[in-house]
Amino acid sequence: MKVIFLDDVRGKGQRGQIKNVPDGYATNFLIKKGLAKEATKAAISTLKAEQKNEAAREAEELAEAKTTKTALEADTTVVELTAKAGKDGRLFGSIPSKQIATALADQYQVKLDKRKIELPEPIRVLGYTNVPVKLHSEVTAKIRVHVVAQ
Repeated sequence: MKVIFLDDVRGKGQRGQIKNVPDGYATNFLIKKGLAKEATKAAISTLKAEQKNEAAREAEELAEAKTTKTALEADTTVVELTAKAGKDGRLFGSIPSKQIATALADQYQVKLDKRKIELPEPIRVLGYTNVPVKLHSEVTAKIRVHVVAQ
């Protein structure tokens, strides 16, 4: 029996995949548990339409990530932050990714999730720092952060 997998089934198939499986296994386990449905012509056509829509949405997200990357990596885009520092240029506190995300939203109106900012450890020194930002699985940008003494 041909079935369309609605969820990933370990060792059998992945979501959206069409496969031949034994009749008893399909009716008694896969269809009964809602893991698959019978592959009729109507079901196959709706599956192809869903896959087409998902591919278009992914392409749109990738294009949006690329435009955000060009905006973030422009020479004029430098996130300015002020913090208290000692005489040797070390900060009394630190600057985490959340503070960078809010400053980016305030200064350049670019909303960015703090989890996308890949800061291995908070910034603890004055000056310029390049911070990588993971915008998409294929797109990574670098923003320049300038920390100034208060």
